Amino acid sequence: MADVAHETTGTTRSTVGRYLSKMGPAWLAGAIAAGPATMASVITAGAAFEYALLWIVIVSAVLGTTAQYLSMRLGLLTEAGIVGVVEEYVGEFWAWVLVVDAVLASGLAQLVIMKTLADVSAMITGVDARIWGLAWALILAVGLAAGGYSIAELGAKVIVSVVVLAFLASLFVVPIDPGAATTGLVPTIPDGLSGALIAAGVLGGAVHITLVTMHTYTLRARGWTREDYDLGLFDIGASMLVAFGIFSLAIFLVAASVLHTPDLVAANLDAAAAAEALGPLAGDYAQWLFLLGLWGAAVSTLGANTIVPAYLVGDKLGWETDVSDGRFRAAIVVVALLGAAGAFLGGSFFPLLVLTLAFGLVGTPFVLVLVLYLLNHPDAVPEPNPTIANVGGVILLGITIVTAGAFVRDELAAVSSDPLSVSGFVVAFAAALSVATLALIGKYVLSVREQ
Repeated sequence: MADVAHETTGTTRSTVGRYLSKMGPAWLAGAIAAGPATMASVITAGAAFEYALLWIVIVSAVLGTTAQYLSMRLGLLTEAGIVGVVEEYVGEFWAWVLVVDAVLASGLAQLVIMKTLADVSAMITGVDARIWGLAWALILAVGLAAGGYSIAELGAKVIVSVVVLAFLASLFVVPIDPGAATTGLVPTIPDGLSGALIAAGVLGGAVHITLVTMHTYTLRARGWTREDYDLGLFDIGASMLVAFGIFSLAIFLVAASVLHTPDLVAANLDAAAAAEALGPLAGDYAQWLFLLGLWGAAVSTLGANTIVPAYLVGDKLGWETDVSDGRFRAAIVVVALLGAAGAFLGGSFFPLLVLTLAFGLVGTPFVLVLVLYLLNHPDAVPEPNPTIANVGGVILLGITIVTAGAFVRDELAAVSSDPLSVSGFVVAFAAALSVATLALIGKYVLSVREQ
């Protein structure tokens, strides 16, 4: 028996070691999830409302893992990108709705994250942010099109890792109040526009249309098939549940403990104020460390986000979704260069980052319904979707709708005074996708009745 136990333990360690060496697709999604927008959202949540939004920080990691699991099942069991599968089994119209939805969400993210990268680069070097925006757009275009961007992205990820470790170390320095923190486990959304916006931003960092769609393509890029199902589960668990969960929870707890004051206005929080969260650990170097972390997160996130529109448009138009296809490569260059416009946006990037994730969350219920539709389509997926996957998907969809709905409801209140504002665009976007989502659910119900 001892020999059997020893052999089993050795086999398990060997499997884990092999999985660790092969991980990848979910970590690309994680590079976007653990980006500057999520950092801004969880810092703002802690600073503005102390521990009140702890529940959604925890839930975001769990639901983000669930979303990536459903996406992984679709990608591995169909061995195709999501747009092509939607077009074949749901219809061309729905494929175009998906493409428009995802491109708008990722396009806004591209602009705001480029603004973040350019502004932070300007703070560090003193060179005008607009010059940095143009420079970074060229670096992205050349690097991604030629496949040589990986070195810069690796360096950025190392910097992000250092900053995350700094937040983790800060947990042992700052005075975390366990009693007050437990009150944040009760699901509530603080009153006012900022409460709903920030809650939607936190959840949108993990459950986002960009993450769900791109995962089906990164699986293909790695050549994974249904034979790699267990590896895919390990990949998602390690990246979203563990790494992303620790990332967001550590930053939130430190921000709630160090930055919260009763009179803090969330919209007024900026990078310099947020950097004070690392003050107890880094002292006078806190701002530099924090800015470098934002810089690294922005670089790695832009590297992944730039290819998302190219994946979706390329799949819809029948291109090869890799740089061997000149059209796909050209699409990457166009997205990268258009992103330079972000450096010319006005205002502070910190609140814009939160708004970006909240906007993306509004577009996410539609893609979640599509994924569940396809996973339960007998022709699209050759095996029945497990009950637990369907239940988890419905819970994920429900929480996403409620959180996004709270944000849109509060945005609606601002539309009456200025219909052409950003709030007006958010409400119009939400209304169009709500109609599309309800129509898609109706289409599925009719198809089930006809079977």
